[in-house]
Amino acid sequence: VQLQASGGGLVQAGDSLRLSCEASGRTFTNWIMGWFRQAPGKEREFLASITWNLGTTNYADSVKGRFTISRDRARNTVYLQVDSLKPEDAAVYYCATGESTYRVRSLNEYPYWGRGTQVTVSS
Repeated sequence: VQLQASGGGLVQAGDSLRLSCEASGRTFTNWIMGWFRQAPGKEREFLASITWNLGTTNYADSVKGRFTISRDRARNTVYLQVDSLKPEDAAVYYCATGESTYRVRSLNEYPYWGRGTQVTVSS
């Protein structure tokens, strides 16, 4: 399984970004894809997840209403739309995938991780 995240960059506060994560290496029909982020000196935190088959979503309370996760099954790609960016959103954003669809907010449920894409927000 390989995951390639992209779409990060330097933006201004209030801007929007769409992060992409292309998955390859197997069929992901019953798997789940998650987005996480890690800021310097902080733990990696769950942001959102989506199931590949039904598209069921789950969001961290801190980003609900401002982040939107979606997937394109034909392209094996998952997206994270991030709106109204704030300086505190600056972090490396990671996508991850796994077979379990239960504890979707737990990092331990995701055995496969991409390298991450850096998001920097200037105020």
